[in-house]
Amino acid sequence: MSNNSDIVIFTHTGEEEVSSGSAELNKLAELLAKMAPYDGYFDLSVPCLRVIRSSKPMETSVHSLASPGVCIVAQGTKAAYISDNTFEYDESHMSVYAAEVPVTTRIVKASKEKPYLCLVVSFDAQKMAELIIKVFPAGLERTANTSPIYVGNSNPKILQSANRLMELLLQEEDSDLLAPLIIDEILIRLLRSPAGSSIAQIGLTDSYAQKIARAISWLKENYVEPVKVEDLAQIAGMSSSSFHQHFKDVTMMSPLQFQKALRLQEARNLMVSKKMDVSTACMQVGYSSISQFSREYTRHFGQPPKKDVSSIRESSKGVY
Repeated sequence: MSNNSDIVIFTHTGEEEVSSGSAELNKLAELLAKMAPYDGYFDLSVPCLRVIRSSKPMETSVHSLASPGVCIVAQGTKAAYISDNTFEYDESHMSVYAAEVPVTTRIVKASKEKPYLCLVVSFDAQKMAELIIKVFPAGLERTANTSPIYVGNSNPKILQSANRLMELLLQEEDSDLLAPLIIDEILIRLLRSPAGSSIAQIGLTDSYAQKIARAISWLKENYVEPVKVEDLAQIAGMSSSSFHQHFKDVTMMSPLQFQKALRLQEARNLMVSKKMDVSTACMQVGYSSISQFSREYTRHFGQPPKKDVSSIRESSKGVY
């Protein structure tokens, strides 16, 4: 489901693979449909849980900043694009976003009869760190093998846990006490999977992923400011050459490409939500040249700023 060779293994040898139309998937789709009765995003009573629903494929792509978490799809197919890499995941595949990274997404398979339905479980860094100590009591070695997205066959036990979690939230009784325990179970099963050691780098203190995360946090807060790779490397506590390579491993883009994506996404947001004109938005996000801004905006979003913003406003039917 990816154009990379980075398909990972979320299941143990001998475990039955999750197939489309299985009883567990049908059950999850039914439960998620109750949580999301119409198209859109639905944040659940437990802060780290969200359900996404769409009853048709998306005509335009969504540009956003991904957050670490696991996506469990019950129906439909979604595609994610980072740099020149494409990842697809459907009801028989699950995905783990392992870094905050600018990502373009599009729902490619959905219908009124079988809408796209997905449960997102966001990762809490502190909780991940606590669970890593329990799952890897002998310690976990740092690894340079990192990726912003991991896609692989769905883990049947994680699917079962997701069903129990949704049932619990629908019943409401003691869900505030019990739901966090099932979420821990999902994360533990993820860490126990063959891909667990790679995913654990998200919460492993002093891992390359954690060091790059420090630089990403700085970029998010200071994307307007001019930046040198040497300064970002110092923030991450790495040499410039090592930082540049590991940043690209974690995000699939260079630090300057990352900053550019943040600037362009924020400019788009300012023009759409704040009705800011092109020149003001351009200056607001750190560009000094409107022509350069328009050129890079068109390359990134596929249309010049004015035309792109106009298209978004005209087709303002929600983003899934």
